[in-house]
Parts: sequence; structure tokens; C-alpha cells
Amino acid sequence: MGYQSPSALLEAALPDDEQRRLGLMLRARRVADIAARHADAVDRAARFPAEAVAAMRSEGLLGLMIPVEFGGDGATLGETAAVCGVVAQGCSSAAMIFAMHQIKASSLITHGMDSPWHRSFMRRVATEQLLIASATTEAGIGGDLRNSICAIAQDGGLFRLGKDASVISYGPQADAIMVTARRNPDAPSSDQMMAVFAKDQYTLEQTGGWDTLGMRGTCSAGFRFEGAAPVEQILPKPFAEIAAQSMLVHSHLLWGAVWQGIAGAALSRAQAFVRADARRRPDVTPPGALHLAEAVGKLQSLQSTLASALRRYERARRDQDELSSMGFAVAINTVKLVASRTAVEVCQAAMQIAGIQGYRNDGPYSVGRFLRDAMSAPLMISNDRIAGNTATMLLVSRLETDLAG
Repeated sequence: MGYQSPSALLEAALPDDEQRRLGLMLRARRVADIAARHADAVDRAARFPAEAVAAMRSEGLLGLMIPVEFGGDGATLGETAAVCGVVAQGCSSAAMIFAMHQIKASSLITHGMDSPWHRSFMRRVATEQLLIASATTEAGIGGDLRNSICAIAQDGGLFRLGKDASVISYGPQADAIMVTARRNPDAPSSDQMMAVFAKDQYTLEQTGGWDTLGMRGTCSAGFRFEGAAPVEQILPKPFAEIAAQSMLVHSHLLWGAVWQGIAGAALSRAQAFVRADARRRPDVTPPGALHLAEAVGKLQSLQSTLASALRRYERARRDQDELSSMGFAVAINTVKLVASRTAVEVCQAAMQIAGIQGYRNDGPYSVGRFLRDAMSAPLMISNDRIAGNTATMLLVSRLETDLAG
């Protein structure tokens, strides 16, 4: 037998599930390393993180959640969240793009398995490593995903759709866009469907820019979308079901994983600062050490919250009644609120620990980019909107008070 490295021997000795997880984390770390090299340049220029996305493609990660039968990895939501967290430590924008792509893939997987066209498209996503974007927000709606002004206009076997999308993240770089609209021109605003458009089936005219405080590399500009495609590309389930059973839970948990990755990266720099301070003064406990311990507690609490929610989702996804229940929706909404707030608090603590060295943009302990990126978290589906929806549900649902959830 030829030479095997110690790491290869260790991997071979692990159970299959552990080998799979180790291999997945190694792929994620390779992407994170490349993303980190370009993260500052992506942030400064507010440009698409092309190098990181190319690395995702080369590692086959854009097909991560696609079932194995269609050429993907068949990864669980927990495994996908772990990858999001790792990539976020390299580049927040790259990780958010990866998360948004996987959220769209989850809707295909959950609601498109009975459709021959969508099964074929899933195979293309895995084998061609297609990047999927989303057009769910619309000018004039105020960020409400569950209402649309635009409508599907069907003509025989084809349909047309025009939408003034207030945001289409990485729209020009995407290989496909999933778009929401009213079922037909006579349907109420809440009677929505979702359709998949391949790149050669639509045009985009940019209507707004993206010069923001953080998450600058997501390139989330506004566009006028015009598309035409066969009606078979419309997902067979109403968007209300897609949103409740796949999109929102995947959004909150994968975004949460990105935010905890950002917070972890900021805290790692703060820890490095404290260690350097301790080496300079070995007989004195650095003043930042106590703040570091407190911030680590917050980060671990966030990680535990996400892990618990991921386990609950794995139980609930086998029961459509539970998945669509108010109790489950309240729990997942709360995860989003907690994750978005805690990530900002941890990044602020990292800034306080590192002081002026953390405030600088040009040093090894800089945490400014992480803090700016984390501050987008409470705004992505506004925390006020989510808290209001949760408050309404709590008026008519049982309050969960036991540890089992």
C-alpha cells in the first residue's frame, strides 16, 4: 500500500457520516480561504465576489442541497448551515450569496419534486453549478414578500412576467432567477406563484444602485425584470406554501448561520488582540479578557440557538402540519430575531475589546467590516415586521414554555 498522509489515515478511520462531514468542511474552508483573500477588495469596490463563487463551483458546493439522484450532495439543512458559517468567516457577502442560492434551491427540492421540468433543472444546478437568484421583493409593496403587484400573463403554453423588483441580489451574475407574482391578472395580491427563469429567458434593466454600509458584495440593486417561459416552469405549489414550508425557515436558519460566522470571525480577531496584549504583559490580565469571555458566552448561546432550531426543523419537516403550525413559525421567527441581534452585539463587543486597533481598517485586528456586515442582519426582512407577525400569532397560539420545544 502506498503512502497515506496522517490526515488521510484519520479520515479513513472515521465512520461514513463523519468522513462526509469532514470532507464537506474541508471544501468549505478552501472556499473560505479564497474568499478571505479578496474580501476587503470586494467590500471596498462593492463588487461581486467572483473568486469566491468560482471556488464554490470548483468545489461543487452550488449543488450542495440537490438530491444525490440529481447529481448533488443531498446535504441536510444543518450541513448547509455549517458551510454558510465557515464561508462567512472569510467573506460575509460571499456567504450570504451562497445562503440565498441555497434558499432558492430548497424551494425547488421541497416543492418541485413532482414536476419533470423542475427535476431536470435541479440536475442542471448540480451538474452545471448554476447560481440562482431571487426576485421576491417589489417596488410599491414595502418589502412584503407575501404580496405582489405584478401578475403572470399566460398565453397558451407560454407565460410572460414583468416586475419592478426593488432588489435582485447578484442579478446580472446569476444563471437563473426565481420570481414571485400574482397567479393571474385577476388574482388578489396574496395569491402568488413562483416561477423559474433561465438566463436566456429574461432581461434585466437596472433601476437602482447598491452603495451600502455593509454586505456590499451582494450587489443587491433594483431591476426591471422582463421574462417569458413555458408554463411548466411555474412551481406547482402556491407561494404561500413555499414560503411557509421551505423559504422562510431556510432563510432564517441559513442567514443566522452566516451571521454567527461573521460574529465568530470578529471575535477571533478580538481574541488575537487580547493574546498579543497578554504576551506583551505576561504578569497582567489584559483588560479585554473579561469582555472576551462575556462575548464568547453570547456567541456560544447563538450557536446553541441555531443548533436547537436546526434539530427542530429536521423533526418538523416530516410533519406538514407541524411545519405549517403557528408554534413552529413563532420559534423560527424568534431564532431570526435572536441571531440578528446577537451577531451585532458580538461584533460590537469585538470592537470594544480591540479598541482603536479594531476600529482601524488597515490592521490585523480590524473588525469594522464584520460589524458593518452584521448590522444588515436586523434589516433583512425587518425585525420590526417579524416581531409584529410573531406578536399577532402569539395572540392565538399556545406559548411554548418547556425545554422540549
